[in-house]
Amino acid sequence: MLTETLEPDDLDLVAALQLAPRVSLQVLATTLGISTGTVSRRLTRLRERHALRVVGQIPWWVDGATPHHVWISTAPGRARDVATAVADLPEAQFVASTTGRADVYCILHPRRREDAAELLATTLPSIAGIVTTHSELGLHRYVSGSTWRLHRLTPEQERTLTAHRHGAPPESPVPMDDDERAVAAVLHRNGRASAAEIAREAGKSASTAYRTTQSVLDRGLVQPRVEIEPALLGYPLEAVVSLATSPASMRGIATALADHESARYVTTVAGTSSVIHHGLFHHEDDLATFLSDDLGRHPGITAFEVSTVLSVLTRYWSPRQ
Repeated sequence: MLTETLEPDDLDLVAALQLAPRVSLQVLATTLGISTGTVSRRLTRLRERHALRVVGQIPWWVDGATPHHVWISTAPGRARDVATAVADLPEAQFVASTTGRADVYCILHPRRREDAAELLATTLPSIAGIVTTHSELGLHRYVSGSTWRLHRLTPEQERTLTAHRHGAPPESPVPMDDDERAVAAVLHRNGRASAAEIAREAGKSASTAYRTTQSVLDRGLVQPRVEIEPALLGYPLEAVVSLATSPASMRGIATALADHESARYVTTVAGTSSVIHHGLFHHEDDLATFLSDDLGRHPGITAFEVSTVLSVLTRYWSPRQ
């Protein structure tokens, strides 16, 4: 497990990027009160030494595909091998070895709804070392990694950076045309790609790349987000909490948990659980307080199971180890 924490100046830079992932170096420098050269050097160091990436998150409902949350039990001693094999699947959005409910927890996102049956019933169980799997269908996401952030900046700094954010994601499926898909694919890999870089990689004219990039960002079809290991930010403890709730309280609980400071990912699901809360914590006492006090405030929660993350192999399709 990572124990190193970034220096305060680097934490400030990450916090600024979380608010405005595509903002220019000049705006970052002015907002943080440092030179553009210093910003550039720190950003390069964060990329090279700590694997910081800005990626483009594409809301899963834009094209109508649906993620599946899967807990995997493995044969003794095979958890790492299984996690590695799952991470190699093109559908693997998030993969981690865990302790608690299962040995491996993952989010699998088939490209098309009709591909889910083959993925869950044939491809996944055929991986050597898997004993059992349990999957739950994602229904509605209330918060994701694109919104979780550090709270280090002044209100004035936050206002400056927030002005450079792009549009909120659409609430319902929105079909993308070929140009939009090509641009989204580039932004998915590099959320800070310039229009010139996008034009070159997508094989589009400069004007088409610029116009389409602005369109997909302003309409929220791509959500730029910072990816870096939470332990480096002072959150070495990561847990996935599966909640069973009464039917009437499911949405209210998910909405309330989405506002919790630990919430990195909150979604309702169809399965034995009702709500999944993927949270980041400073230490075990924080998790204990969350489980006993914060969850205890909701009488609609009837049971919960906790999977503590041991190591992450993939975050939002990005290899982490």
